[in-house]
Amino acid sequence: MARVVVDVMLKPEILDPQGQAVANALPRLGVAGVESVRIGKRIEIDFTGEADLDKAQEIADKLLANPVIEDFSIRIEESEA
Repeated sequence: MARVVVDVMLKPEILDPQGQAVANALPRLGVAGVESVRIGKRIEIDFTGEADLDKAQEIADKLLANPVIEDFSIRIEESEA
């Protein structure tokens, strides 16, 4: 089994209210020195056999990310076996 990981993040120019809420809460938790926080999604796709990056790209492009407001990156996750 091969696993491909797709990370989806809002584009830098898009406001991230969830990230902003986390960043605002950090000082109340005693955490200092954090300038900003961005929240995203991690999607794991398990393929039978070899990892198919072209297929993962198509899935991410058509289904997992909104290209108007989000960017995504794709990588193969090495197994720990």
